[in-house]
Amino acid sequence: MKIVIVDDDCLVTGALKTILEVNEDVDVVATGLDGRDAVLLYGEHKPDVLLMDIRMKNMDGLEAATEILHVYPEANILLLTTFLDDEYIVKALRIGAKGYLLKQDYASILPALRAVCSGQTVFGAEIVSKIPDLIRKEDEFDYAARGINEREKKIIRLIADGNSNKEIAAELYLSEGTIRNYLSSILDKLQLRDRTQVAVFYYQHK
Repeated sequence: MKIVIVDDDCLVTGALKTILEVNEDVDVVATGLDGRDAVLLYGEHKPDVLLMDIRMKNMDGLEAATEILHVYPEANILLLTTFLDDEYIVKALRIGAKGYLLKQDYASILPALRAVCSGQTVFGAEIVSKIPDLIRKEDEFDYAARGINEREKKIIRLIADGNSNKEIAAELYLSEGTIRNYLSSILDKLQLRDRTQVAVFYYQHK
């Protein structure tokens, strides 16, 4: 698992590198000090996961993540910060970050990296509990205008409730392959990147 770490505190990057590389399957291929470094290092190394601070000089982590995901939509970016800031959490969700953890939760960092590397999305317990109250509700959305039918609306709701494709398939008496096809269609119609953004979209337009 190739990791790039970006944080404006050299002590933090050094400590994280030391802690993570105790594990034989983890290779910290580069470290950086700000968002500009993150953009350059991601392009150079294409890591499995980019572990990045948010508040940094020159370019912050959210700006860097936005720029990286624009060019590399498949990028796995795990944001690590000391700040449980509502605005940061919402923006991290909206831009497609794969995780948001608090720095003081060191024990969760390696499991989170492994989870993100395997395609999961990870948010710390403190953050998950805040999400429903953070996402502002807007006027009722006209799903039909985007070509979303009733079955797709139900799948969107089930995704937002945290169900896996297997669980949704069982609920709707369909195959997992059919659910994957529906999800691809939903992502295309709503111009979203992944199921995390589908959940965010649902709460925004609930």
